[in-house]
Amino acid sequence: MRQSTYLAPTLRDIPSDAEVKSHQLMLRAGLIRQSTSGVYSFLPLGFKVLQKVEALIREEMNAAGAQEMFMPSIQPAELWQESGRWEAYGPELMRLKDRHEREFALGPTHEEVITSIVRDDIRSYKKLPMTLYQIQTKFRDERRPRFGVLRGREFLMKDAYSFDTDFEGLDESYQKMYDAYTKVFSRCALNFRAVVADSGAMGGKDTHEFMVLSNIGEDTIAYSDESDFAANIEIAPVKVQYEKPDEAPAELETVSTPGQKTIEDVAAYLDTDHTRCIKSMLFIVDEEPVLVLVRGDHEVNDVKIKHYFDAVQAELATEEETKQWLKAESGYLGPVEADKQVKIIADTAVEAMVNAVCGANEKDKHLKNVNPGRDFKAEAYTDLRNIQEGDPSPDGKGTIKFKEGIEVGHVFKLGTRYSEALGATFLDAQGKSKPMVMGSYGIGVSRTVAAIIEEHHDEDGIVWPLSVAPFHVHLVPVNIKQDAQRELADLLYDKLQSKRYDVLYDDRPERPGVKFKDADLFGLPLRITVGKKADEGIVEVKIRKTGDVLEVHTDELLETIEKYLG
Repeated sequence: MRQSTYLAPTLRDIPSDAEVKSHQLMLRAGLIRQSTSGVYSFLPLGFKVLQKVEALIREEMNAAGAQEMFMPSIQPAELWQESGRWEAYGPELMRLKDRHEREFALGPTHEEVITSIVRDDIRSYKKLPMTLYQIQTKFRDERRPRFGVLRGREFLMKDAYSFDTDFEGLDESYQKMYDAYTKVFSRCALNFRAVVADSGAMGGKDTHEFMVLSNIGEDTIAYSDESDFAANIEIAPVKVQYEKPDEAPAELETVSTPGQKTIEDVAAYLDTDHTRCIKSMLFIVDEEPVLVLVRGDHEVNDVKIKHYFDAVQAELATEEETKQWLKAESGYLGPVEADKQVKIIADTAVEAMVNAVCGANEKDKHLKNVNPGRDFKAEAYTDLRNIQEGDPSPDGKGTIKFKEGIEVGHVFKLGTRYSEALGATFLDAQGKSKPMVMGSYGIGVSRTVAAIIEEHHDEDGIVWPLSVAPFHVHLVPVNIKQDAQRELADLLYDKLQSKRYDVLYDDRPERPGVKFKDADLFGLPLRITVGKKADEGIVEVKIRKTGDVLEVHTDELLETIEKYLG
């Protein structure tokens, strides 16, 4: 491809709204341009990378026995209503109506559509197991699109769905996809880990996220420093044995705490430690009030609350709801003499507390010497907090460390969640009707491109791994107007293309400095510079990853290229 006619508009300055390196470099190198908040066009250079990543995914999905298809982006509301997700999915679901006032959604995922297709066309166990996949644009109305294509409202995704006759079959299909994802992200040269995660609005129980370790990830990974344990912080179990201190319970006491609402403020005002305070937070769980208690130095985990109640929604109560149920405002809440209609659940650490401090359900008032069991009763003591660095690893090996991560893939065991809701059944060998057992598997294709850049760049630009580089070679004549340079560059361009190398030929009449800066910004694996020794048949080869520069005669150029590119 001749660069003089190639749409690759570069920028010298870092765009002010680009917070992370991948966003900055994708804009500066002309890979993308923003249409509106969270919506981007991929220009030719960026689109070639997308195609390279798609090709890797297709190879591994096909090798795992999956079949590619293509489904519509516009999905009828009736399917989502059948599955129960029309309301449960929340405001991220982009909804619209046609001219006949029929409701539709722009698909963020395709469980409903694929289940309806298989329901209507697969009747017998003889056609199962089956895994189907597509690569298609998805839509989510993100509240705060950010980080370029890492969190957009329109994005490219590979989604796959497996259908089995039983859970043993699902285990096998799940493992095939897990292994395929491991190969995809390894071939993309990413430093990733598969971590235990929450299934969220997808449903199902067993699930793993494939997380690229990064300093700008929106998810926190909790991992052991001595084992392979890794989990999203929102799902990582806490396995700590708490011992009750050898301290006699004291008399309950109400104290004045004017304007002291946070644990930090209350602890300082009463000259006590965070670990002696009870943090009380009111949640509305499927429209029912629940007071959640954790120790003052811990953070409430709303995903664990949702799982404990097997709830669809678990959200922090508004100030109005808080005053309605507990007659007080946040910061002064507590379990003692709380409204009997309010359920109380507590983290296991709370059960071991003696003479604690908590809110009195009255403004500017707290209680001292609060003792669980004596002064209030909880429905249960269970794991309700976020795991912390330094906690013992749940697998009993080592301690927990934190690292941020970018989610690039997610695999779910859905079970019969969708097949039962939408009536996707099959006849077994005995002629009995049974629901299909499903799995769901997603890769963020455009997000993977950004994750690759986050990991592979330097101060000069992108450093593409060979497997996904948009071009193999950047051919740069220093002065295109000089006959010897132009003629040799033209000859090499034709020769390299004939050997099936993908070449970007910078035939622009630009200054050498501009060409070299663009070459470093684009980050192609090899740069071949045709300069003042062109009449001797000698060119300069630069390896982008290492910065090494070699002088090579054109008779040996193909051998040199093959050495580095294969």
